[in-house]
Amino acid sequence: MLPGSKWLSHQLGLEGLSPAVSSGIILCFWALSTWILAQVSSSVYRYYTICQYFRCFPQPPLQNWFVGHLGMAKWRHLCAEGSTYLDVFDHISLMTLDSLQKCIFSHDSNCQEKPSPYISSILELSVLITKRFNRFLQHWDSLYFLTEEGRLFSEACRLVHDSTNNVIQARKKVLAEQGPEAFLKNKGKGKTMDFIDVLLLAKDENGKSLSDKEIQEEANTFMFEGHDTTASGISWALYNLAHHQEHQDRCHQEIQELLRGHQPEEIEWDDLSQMPFLTMCIKESMRLHPPVTIVVRKCTKDIQLPDSRIIPKGSVCLIHIFGTHHNPAVWPNPEVYDPYRFDAQNTQKMSPLAFMPFSAGPRNCIGQNFAMSEMKVVLALTLLRFHVLPHEKPAQRKADLILRAEDGLWRKVEPLQEGSQRSI
Repeated sequence: MLPGSKWLSHQLGLEGLSPAVSSGIILCFWALSTWILAQVSSSVYRYYTICQYFRCFPQPPLQNWFVGHLGMAKWRHLCAEGSTYLDVFDHISLMTLDSLQKCIFSHDSNCQEKPSPYISSILELSVLITKRFNRFLQHWDSLYFLTEEGRLFSEACRLVHDSTNNVIQARKKVLAEQGPEAFLKNKGKGKTMDFIDVLLLAKDENGKSLSDKEIQEEANTFMFEGHDTTASGISWALYNLAHHQEHQDRCHQEIQELLRGHQPEEIEWDDLSQMPFLTMCIKESMRLHPPVTIVVRKCTKDIQLPDSRIIPKGSVCLIHIFGTHHNPAVWPNPEVYDPYRFDAQNTQKMSPLAFMPFSAGPRNCIGQNFAMSEMKVVLALTLLRFHVLPHEKPAQRKADLILRAEDGLWRKVEPLQEGSQRSI
């Protein structure tokens, strides 16, 4: 029950004012209280959403950091509780964030266990960029940064940049104290070279090193572009394999044969080139569901089309990757999932621009080799331990900055017993 106006006037010390003035002040008080309540509710809901997103996997085993961060134990635990239907995109997105933190900064973020300001800011920036992209008036910086979302964007950017810069400065201090030779020698004694190390030691043909700002930009680009895109590729690959059990079974058999005799069952660098059919399945999945559906390019010269029309130099063009991958003139029966399109014999006849999930040309994805390696490892170890089945409700594609699914990408996951065989 709301308090009466007389009581409120007494509490605010307005008894001596005229009724019209006191009513106006009370009205302003209620308006301000409502606004504050709305802001608090919005903040609480945003925090709740982030916490829900961070329902996570337990601490991975020390002997294999990457396997633990795939969430194998978590998925087995959920399956034991009867929760066999999982939104795989959410789980895998956190795993890719975790692995990137390790590979870029040599940092165990444990973001699958608990929220961190850095990871929360990256997730918030991804949401804010998508919202801004879909709101035409917010494309102008002068308008956008006057809005609440613009201020949130600035604050999240500041936190991410500060965090990256702190890592760079700390690593530069160690490099200056030890010198390049001792630094590399220490890294060779068990500490793996990460992305920041590579950038700090890099020099151009004139012997000039990268500036702090350039290193920060490269690290942030790798982080932002690498987690959701790879998560999308892995999630849609599981989706397609769930709907084509014969291909999933063959992948499982290929991985079992590859890892036979490995103790424990870990994937080494040389194994990545020994998964031809899994690689074909990944590529066909990225053809059917490319993580990035559109890229933008500016013409550096006049481009003549086959019908003799000219795209003038300086024109900004949208390159529709999804459209190219689904063009029946380029890919017969484009909606059919057929990994054999990428058999070695078939790819020899393929145009180099028919398949471009990582874009093409001098500005293609800098992390495509990393992404392909990560997808192979994640899918191989997942299919080795789990049987993935389709959900009752078919997924509907949703093109944001990356290709997602409406209401999540749900799959049924069943753990496999050790050494279990599946017939093809």
